[in-house]
Amino acid sequence: MNKEDYFIQQFTNQTELIGDDAAVVGNMVYSQDAFFENVHFKREWMSLKQIAAKAMLVNISDAIAMNAKPLYALLTVAIPKDFSTSDLRKLANGFKKVAKDYGIKIIGGDTISNEKLDISVTIISKSQNPIYRSGVKIDDLVCYTGDLGSCKKDLKKALKGKKIASKSKLIKPKLKGDFFYDISKYVNASLDISDGLFFELERLSKASKVDFEFFDKISSDIGTSGEEYEMLFTFSKKNLEKIMQSAKKHNISLNIFAKAIKGSYKTDAKNHHF
Repeated sequence: MNKEDYFIQQFTNQTELIGDDAAVVGNMVYSQDAFFENVHFKREWMSLKQIAAKAMLVNISDAIAMNAKPLYALLTVAIPKDFSTSDLRKLANGFKKVAKDYGIKIIGGDTISNEKLDISVTIISKSQNPIYRSGVKIDDLVCYTGDLGSCKKDLKKALKGKKIASKSKLIKPKLKGDFFYDISKYVNASLDISDGLFFELERLSKASKVDFEFFDKISSDIGTSGEEYEMLFTFSKKNLEKIMQSAKKHNISLNIFAKAIKGSYKTDAKNHHF
């Protein structure tokens, strides 16, 4: 067990709200993620506007995975002492651009002075029908959106000091909210792919107490590519045609790669994160 999982387990006996991409309280959904310099990014990889935008997007991704519509955001920003007013405007513009794109109001937070740029975003959302990791049913088809692997390749490039394209998903995650909300009534379980496909499958297995039968072998480069923020979800085969129709309408590529079976799934791959 890694230290992150161990720490989270210290609280799980106190509440059943912990363990998904977000916490559901009534019809409100709360998600929070940290985005820290030298842990999740290096400042030379991205502009300040891109850093702020990604900090927002990775949190919105959690809301989408829970079938929740984001409404409000709280920002905590540790600001390097050498930041100029121009730097602060660029950072603020990144937050504001994503908030405008998703109809989110930034309603507060906190700022402190720091040696490096650290960001924590809380997204407050609303859902009439939240989707959990625990909903996988035996014989469900297992699917992810888009393509996996590019973020791992781009991270390797960045670590070697090479430039990453601004359109890279490592810089700007490409969320699939419109598609996912459209198919949500057919989805049994879901989460976003932040730590790599294999690790997310392990989380699904633990929550739903199932194993997975793969249709084809998935390479390590695909299965361990983190920070993809594609959607991973399961659904009954009877709803396949409806989901495929929605994917076509929204121009989303789907990869149906496994089905749920009895048992449990655990990966021995190494965690992939900068």
